[in-house]
Amino acid sequence: MAISAKQLAEKLCCWEVPVIAVPLAGGLTNTNFKVGYQGADYVVRIGQDIPEHGVMRFNELNASIAAFKAGISPEIIHSAPGALVMRFIEGKTLAAKDIRNNETLEKILPLLKKCHYQLPRHLKAGALSFWVFQVIRNYADTLQETASVYKSSLGKLMTINDRLEKAVGRVNIAFCHNDMLAANFINTEDKLWLIDWDYAGFNSPLFDLSNLATNNDLTHSQERWLLDSYFECNLSDKLWYSYCAMKCASLLRESMWSMVAEQQSKLNFNYRQYSQENLARFDRAYKEFIEITKV
Repeated sequence: MAISAKQLAEKLCCWEVPVIAVPLAGGLTNTNFKVGYQGADYVVRIGQDIPEHGVMRFNELNASIAAFKAGISPEIIHSAPGALVMRFIEGKTLAAKDIRNNETLEKILPLLKKCHYQLPRHLKAGALSFWVFQVIRNYADTLQETASVYKSSLGKLMTINDRLEKAVGRVNIAFCHNDMLAANFINTEDKLWLIDWDYAGFNSPLFDLSNLATNNDLTHSQERWLLDSYFECNLSDKLWYSYCAMKCASLLRESMWSMVAEQQSKLNFNYRQYSQENLARFDRAYKEFIEITKV
């Protein structure tokens, strides 16, 4: 009989006495539990590799340990095949409306810079890359092998993907989180934390910035402030053009992530609706990008 995720969390060798794993909400690539043990609380993340999404647990572990050493993520106290145990952070898990608060954005900015430029100093060899345009191509290849209803649209989407990649142009490379959902930020009395390193990898900082904007519906003025402040210079037309192309790619990737999940995920989540919503957002962003190219 197969062992359940809850049973696996409770039977880890790091527990010297019996524990009870209490399910935590959220998580589309993991099953998460809270465990109280010897007067402290821990989070247990249960999940295997997900090759179709590029999620490799050795990479998540590497990034998580480096993120702790960089001071931006909780300590990992145990790892085992399919399991990761970290200290529980008592704080507020953010929502998109919190991210849109200008004071919160001001806290996120230095956190991103620590992720991008200090975290890599603590990485072990073998960290992955996350070039979004290649991720999108891999999703298209996966969808071609399924009964996806989106197969007839893939040719057009790949042409757009190539155009966006060209528009982004040459980039500087940093170590990025690549999943800027509000729920991946935890605010405590003294600091802001960044968690969940499933998709972490070397990438352009423009992806994290645009992903933050698209996932949390930042305003136009907030986007421009974010770029001005991150790059510490007046925003040029060239940088804005590259950013807008990357923003389209962020939305296209999210759409195609969901398309693949429609075919392969067993979680109780309405992926079809999520795909449609993100495709609509991508279409709007791409139309705006086309208008920029005409100027």
